[in-house]
Parts: sequence; C-alpha cells; structure tokens
Amino acid sequence: MPAPSSPTSFADWLGGDAVPLTHLDPEAPLDDLEPLRGIVGNARVVAVGENSHFITEFSLMRQRILRFLAERCGFTVLAFEYGFSESFPLDDWAQGKGTDDDLSALLAEAIPVGVGEPLRWMRRHNATAEAPVRFAGIDIPAAGGSLLPALTPVAEYLRQVDPEMLPVIQEAMRIAGSFAGASAAAAAPAWTRLATAEQDALSALLMRVLIRFRAVAPLYLSRGDQHSYDVALRRVEAACHADYGFRAMAGLFAGSGLTADTSARDVYMAGSVRWHLERFGPGTRIVLAAHNAHIQKTPVSFNGQLTGLPMGQHLHDAMGDDYVALALTSVTGHTADMRPDENARFGFAVDATALQPPEPGSVEAAFAEAGLGLSIADLSRFRTRGSGDHGPDRVRIQSAYVETPVLDAFDAVISTPTSTVADYLR
Repeated sequence: MPAPSSPTSFADWLGGDAVPLTHLDPEAPLDDLEPLRGIVGNARVVAVGENSHFITEFSLMRQRILRFLAERCGFTVLAFEYGFSESFPLDDWAQGKGTDDDLSALLAEAIPVGVGEPLRWMRRHNATAEAPVRFAGIDIPAAGGSLLPALTPVAEYLRQVDPEMLPVIQEAMRIAGSFAGASAAAAAPAWTRLATAEQDALSALLMRVLIRFRAVAPLYLSRGDQHSYDVALRRVEAACHADYGFRAMAGLFAGSGLTADTSARDVYMAGSVRWHLERFGPGTRIVLAAHNAHIQKTPVSFNGQLTGLPMGQHLHDAMGDDYVALALTSVTGHTADMRPDENARFGFAVDATALQPPEPGSVEAAFAEAGLGLSIADLSRFRTRGSGDHGPDRVRIQSAYVETPVLDAFDAVISTPTSTVADYLR
C-alpha cells in the first residue's frame, strides 16, 4: 500500500496549479483569460482589485478582464471606485452622447485612478454592440473630498419637488463649500479646522434632509418620478456617509477613533453596487473595479488592529457566491505610495517607491517562491485540497501589507512579475 503523500505547501501548489497569462495588452486576444470563466461561474458581481492605484500593469490587466467579462461572459455594467453622483454624465458619454473629446473635461476634477481607458473602450464597444455596457459610480463624492457633487444636484431636485427645503440644503452647501477639496486627504484636515458648531450644524442639516426625504417620499413622488427620487436620495445618503467619514478620520488621526469607524465609506459603496444591480434590471452582471482593500471579503487589519470592514465583506455577506473577488498584485517593481500633502492637487503626493522583497507569509512571497511570471491562481482549488497549509496571511497594500487570510479574502489572485507607477504621475 503506497504511503500517503505529504501535504503540499501553498507555494508548491501554486507552482503547479497557477495558470500563466500571455498578455497585458488590452487589445490582445483574450483566450489566455479563459480560466476566469470557471472562477466567475454565475456570479452577478465580479470585483477586480489592485494593491495600489496608479499602477500601469494593473490598469492594463483590468481593461483586459473587463473586455473578457463583457465580450465572452455577458457582463453588462462596469462599476468603478468613482463618485456615485458624478458617474451619470460618464455613463451618458459611454452610451455615445457628445464627442470623443468630451471625456477629458468630464474627468478633469477626478483623481486619475484609471477610469478613462475603460470608458473609451466602452464607447467604442457600445457603438456597434447589440447590448451596450453601462457605467456606474459607487463611491461617496470626490473620494470623500467634497459634498458638493452630491448636494448641488439634490438642491436642483428640491427646487422642483420641495422648495421649502431649499434654505436647509443651501446652508449645508455653504458649510460644505468652506472646506471642500479634491479628495478626503485634502478635505479632512480642512474639516478639522471648522468650528465645532459648524461641524455639528452640517451633520444636523444633512440628517434633516435625509429624514425628510424618507418621511415625505409620497409627496416627492407625486411631484416627480421614481428614478429622480431614487437618485436624489442616494446622493443625500452619499453626503451623509462622507460627512460621517470626516469625523471618523479626525478620530483616527487623533488616536481617539472608534474601531473600524472609517468603514462608513465601504458600506456606502456596497450599498451602491446593490442599488445598481436592482435598477439596471434582471440579468444585470457587474464588473466592479476597486482597490484590493475595498473588495476583499475579510476585515482589514494592520499590525494586529482591526481598521475596517470593507465593501467586499458587506457584499459577500449579502450575496454569498454571487460575489467574486479577484485580487491583483505584483512581486517586484515600484508602487505608488500616497503621502498626505495639503499643497498637492489632490491633497496627497505620490511617491514611486521601490518594492522590497515580499514578506514571508505573503501571497507575493508564494508567487516569488514558485518562480511564476504573469499568472492567475484559482484559490478555491487549493481550499478544496484539505491541505494543512492555511495559505498566505497577508497581501500587499502599496509598500505595506494587509493582514488577512488570503484564501478567505479572495477567490483568485493575478500576479504580475513587476509593477510600474503610471507615466502621468512620474
């Protein structure tokens, strides 16, 4: 009788089971991505991450995955880590409105997180496609930098259905405008310099608007339509979550914050994904592009401290196997570390930081040990082996690491052998 085989380590398994990928070119043939079909299955939402924004290789790979899922698997929506309120003109553009050159103006104020090229592909695709791909934003306004992108259209809506509330929303906009920035990195420090009375007044005004929206919904619907009401309400909710985020960030940096308090942004994003699923109708399938730390199914921890409950955890809890998370990471190269700088355009500077050798126990270390190049690993295949190896316990986030059981956090991992900070930032 043969002796039982010894348990296979994760790195050993990876070397034999990960599937090499051929291209990073978004225009290249898609056949090498066919392993994704089995990973995705019948999921309604497939999240595609990145361990850092502003990385060329991750942007190229996400474009290829979007093409594959749309062209070969019938996905119908690209949802992006981009403001819910600001996304509607981008969807119009992707459906053919205006001219090709209009996109630059539409994106002029946004942090360049890689949404431009997917939108350009969508516009070209939709020009001839039988079933167009839609665009959807899921985030709080201006990445938490300003409430005005959400409140300004709400004010216009109230002008039509509830002019009595205009003074309330206008006062909220006055306070919000006094500290508005291009991102939370710029706005949060400015918010802390507001008088406490102004901070509290803003929160109270926003809550009054939110409660009234819900309390008199039949009145609003009698004066308008359901879709306009739904969008306006979601914008009010975005402003409320962003406002909560300022308090959470202030507490975090002061050392007095509540556990995982910055999760307000992630629960809003998760709710936005489900909002779009419901409103785009039956058969909707979403490709969701966001940071790995937002899409993972497990809590975010640094140095043993729980810091956040991510969007992916909320979606997994609500949707089960209908939610699939695909992480993107790299073994060597450079990453884009974001350093707070109030004088910088978006409230932070981007440092191209050389990656150190992967930490032991990380998924990157396993890819390095296995000697893999560009490749994809279906983590479910390792989980079903019953090995005593519980897999990696951390994954890169910029030049640091998030502590998490990687096999539980993600359904698959794509690793690029190197990563490069985007030219437009260098």
